[in-house]
Amino acid sequence: MRIGETAEAAGMTAKTLRFYEDRGLLPAAERAANGYREYGQDSLSRLDFIRRARGAGLTLAHIQDILKVRDSGDAPCTHVRELLAERLAELDTRIIEMTALRATVAGLHQSVSAADPARCEPDEICSYL
Repeated sequence: MRIGETAEAAGMTAKTLRFYEDRGLLPAAERAANGYREYGQDSLSRLDFIRRARGAGLTLAHIQDILKVRDSGDAPCTHVRELLAERLAELDTRIIEMTALRATVAGLHQSVSAADPARCEPDEICSYL
């Protein structure tokens, strides 16, 4: 398949495929006589994996590490388990931080909603922030 067909089948853009190829996430495509990139079914499987891994919040560096393990002939399951455990811990921390931020913003919103704009101090930008 040509790059446009592959990109469409993978739900990505041709630019993304070229980027992944440049970064080493996708092996260099075969070239047709006219110079066009030609991708096989194995590229679609790899792109599907990359899309799913990105959907899980893994970085391109993480994905590249997983692919290196797989490309060496080993199963990356242990490595993936460790990465996902790290990701879960990061998400748990982020949820705690976002919950605290939401409480702060809700309190500020409640205060400013009950305020009288006529009572604002003229030399302050906003006393509620």
